[in-house]
Amino acid sequence: MLDELRCEACSTDAQALSAEDRRLLFTELTGWEMLEREGIPQLEKVYKFKNFKLAWAFSNKVAELAEDEFHHPSILLEWGQVTVTWWSHSIKGLHRNDFICASKCDSLA
Repeated sequence: MLDELRCEACSTDAQALSAEDRRLLFTELTGWEMLEREGIPQLEKVYKFKNFKLAWAFSNKVAELAEDEFHHPSILLEWGQVTVTWWSHSIKGLHRNDFICASKCDSLA
């Protein structure tokens, strides 16, 4: 399971996943969307909560996960929801780390 793995350090010569590898790993996620912004594939999910305080607490958990894995997403905190977007900035694409962290976010919710 992806949520049991640890992120690996991305070296300067790391490669983005192929479309086929992305599709295979994507099958292990639930409720995530694979989208493209400015030509960069990304993983995104909106988590819903009853109020701002619960959404805020979840955002903090995602931030702690990001620091633990040394891999950082975009986190949009709003009333009753948090949008988390993962991609690897250095390779302008998706890496296995993005799928690992996406899966770990689900175990935090």
